[in-house]
Amino acid sequence: MNLDQLRGFVEVAATRHFTRAAELLHVAQPTLSRQISTLEAELGVELLHRTRGNVALTAAGERLLPLARRMLADAETARKEMAELAGLRRGRIRIGATPTLCLSLVADVLAEFHGRYPGIDIEILERGSHTLVASLMEGTLDLALIVTSVSSGAARAVLELEPILSEGLVVVWAATADDPFADATGDASATGDAAHAAVELRDLARVPQVAFPESYDLRVAMDAAFRAEGLAPLVAVEGAEMDAALRFAERGIGVAVVPAMVAALHPRLRAAPLADPALRRTVSIARRCDMVPAPANAALQELIHGVADRLAEPDDGGASVVTRLTGSPGRG
Repeated sequence: MNLDQLRGFVEVAATRHFTRAAELLHVAQPTLSRQISTLEAELGVELLHRTRGNVALTAAGERLLPLARRMLADAETARKEMAELAGLRRGRIRIGATPTLCLSLVADVLAEFHGRYPGIDIEILERGSHTLVASLMEGTLDLALIVTSVSSGAARAVLELEPILSEGLVVVWAATADDPFADATGDASATGDAAHAAVELRDLARVPQVAFPESYDLRVAMDAAFRAEGLAPLVAVEGAEMDAALRFAERGIGVAVVPAMVAALHPRLRAAPLADPALRRTVSIARRCDMVPAPANAALQELIHGVADRLAEPDDGGASVVTRLTGSPGRG
């Protein structure tokens, strides 16, 4: 039983005439007759009484007719909904991102995407990179923006990473406070817009810091850098999430090490780059390579690239807080 057979049966039932029904369906009358005969054979019942010049429904035909109409209506609804998905008028995207990226890159991407495609529902999971990778493996996310490599062999086999941005880490402190690194850099100014000298790890370790939870990728990277130099940082507050850490820094409780894109959003904080050029992070789009992206997912990925291009453009001072990466996607 297929839709053409049902469509032919419904039209014959409506017109009570094979030739007229065939004309309305734009098929040959013998073709329509074969479709109805095949449908009757498959169902094992006679659907139509055929008399010269007239067609009438049998009891089985009367019973099938409303069912056939409902099935055809459901098929049309499915066709329309699939067309709406393909045309980005409806749909749902499940995206994951780290907390720091939600404050910067993701906020810009989702605002623009919602403006373009208001009918697409967006579900976001804000977690650390390792949790997001696990969610991709489980199939509960369509894509994720992460800031770590993939170490699991199983994950490397099915996940594809596309690096899109590289950004440095910066130290931030209250714009109204004295420069905590003045003695080390010779910059005694408390405020101002001039670029601050890069901060060495040994100088950073002597200043009270607001430290993130140990699960943060950024905390893991900084702890590893301090250990490599044999340094023990002075911690004022530990376990603060990003929003709280920035607020604590604004209040002068301590300095915080944050991604450059995040620091750029907070004019009440002064910022200085870290001297170690290795203390950068790479932002990548992670997705499963064994799944074809839905139209909405593909549109979101294209928009992510567009926003990344803009973030990497130099500002009025000729500098950019991020570097655009254009490498091709790769496993793991």
